[in-house]
Amino acid sequence: MSKPIRSDKKTLFGAAINPPVFFGSLIVLLLTITATIIIGEPAEELFAHAQTVISNASGWFFILLVNVLLFFLVFLAFSKFGHIRLGGKDATPDFSRASWFAMLFSAGMGIGLVFWGVAEPISHFNFNPFVDNADAVASAKSAMGFTFLHYGIHAWAIYTVVALALAFFTFNLKLPLTIRSIFYPLLGDKIYGRWGDFIDIISVIATVVGLATSLGMGAQQVNAGLEYLFGIEYSRIVQILIITVITIFATGSLLAGLDKGIRRLSEVNISLALIMLVFVIAIGPTAYLLEGFVQNIGYYIDNFFKLGMWTESYSGVKDDSNWQNSWTVFYYAWWIAWSPFVGIFIARVSRGRTIREFITGVLLVPTILTFLWMSVFGGSAIYYELLGDHSITEAVNTNLPTAFFILLEKFPLVTISSGLSVILVASFFVTSSDSGSMVVDTLTSGGRHDAPKVQKIFWAAMEGATASVLLLYGGLTALQSATTVTGLAFAVILVVMVFSFYLSLEKYYESYTKE
Repeated sequence: MSKPIRSDKKTLFGAAINPPVFFGSLIVLLLTITATIIIGEPAEELFAHAQTVISNASGWFFILLVNVLLFFLVFLAFSKFGHIRLGGKDATPDFSRASWFAMLFSAGMGIGLVFWGVAEPISHFNFNPFVDNADAVASAKSAMGFTFLHYGIHAWAIYTVVALALAFFTFNLKLPLTIRSIFYPLLGDKIYGRWGDFIDIISVIATVVGLATSLGMGAQQVNAGLEYLFGIEYSRIVQILIITVITIFATGSLLAGLDKGIRRLSEVNISLALIMLVFVIAIGPTAYLLEGFVQNIGYYIDNFFKLGMWTESYSGVKDDSNWQNSWTVFYYAWWIAWSPFVGIFIARVSRGRTIREFITGVLLVPTILTFLWMSVFGGSAIYYELLGDHSITEAVNTNLPTAFFILLEKFPLVTISSGLSVILVASFFVTSSDSGSMVVDTLTSGGRHDAPKVQKIFWAAMEGATASVLLLYGGLTALQSATTVTGLAFAVILVVMVFSFYLSLEKYYESYTKE
């Protein structure tokens, strides 16, 4: 079934590539960068308008799709397909469970945990249209509920579907590790032609833009930390310099390879995150934080369907609210835009797992760790708000990336903890960049994993350039808008992907049980 994806027709930097995907993706990205530079400062307003229009028209679709993906995974895990092993019956895992979990966590969330870990719960605590904001207790519960919604099992459902489908088609059906392979049951050998190229081009663009959003947020967070610690000016120019430096480090990790570079850095990320967690739990209001973790999970479970299916339709008619567009819809678009990158990365490191083990591990383990993180840092921020200390709210309203550091001021050893936070963000920053570059390189070379060093450096630089231009001329608004657009395009692909994946599972199951 497997054959090359036109990777023998042309070479670049001394290695085979798939020209339509490589140059098609490059042209679209260069046109986007050029247009943003030409438009200049008005670009931010244009990006904001585009995001509003798209979110208003498609918000319901994002919410419905993510829930369908989650229910589809639950069905697979408990179905007859659950015992199918990725790679065949004799396949064994390439990594230990600890290393596997570390790579899942670092690639899937990373920077967002530090950037939004304090800021998002505080933002929802001060205002969300789901509750009466005059009721502090109800606001606190709802704030953590929405934070769990945005970073929990719904987000990981998106990654899990893409990653599982890719792993199955690659390791079991021996097709190239590209998004187009999942469509083989529907397109047949046409996946090696223009239709397949089109699918992979959208995947590359979604990956680069989604990653650019994370790089932009990470640069702002690192800049905020450097300003706090050393008085370095908080500005977009400094943030672009940070992106440049991080891209260089990420390229070094990428060149070191999956096992020596990305795996080890992912383990460092987990270690640093755990140190920060233990520090705040031990020094902060310990009992309150642990009680909050348990109650937050209970609230989330109790309101699972209510939160997950809420579309703000009635409040939107009443007061023209667009709260959900800025939060839930953007998050889902962001996760969907990230899913080609995260999906391919998780697929590569998941050979040898059964479908049931894969779904359970990818859905639950990172989700629980994320819930603990948000409960500790977001819960600490809400704790001080309930006591009447509004300094964190002021930080969120004034300069959002500084909120994390303002929280750390409440505890001893603030300089050490703040410095560790900057290192943690930078480490997540590098992991996201090198993982994304590896994936883009795989997509643009027809599923190959042996591209030369210069080609890897090229795509790492393109990601940094895209993030820098969008950040410089449009700020966070440009990054969010671009993510929403590309997320919507890939969401349509996801719908067809699920259907194609299920058809292939049904057909494969008969032969698998006879082996």
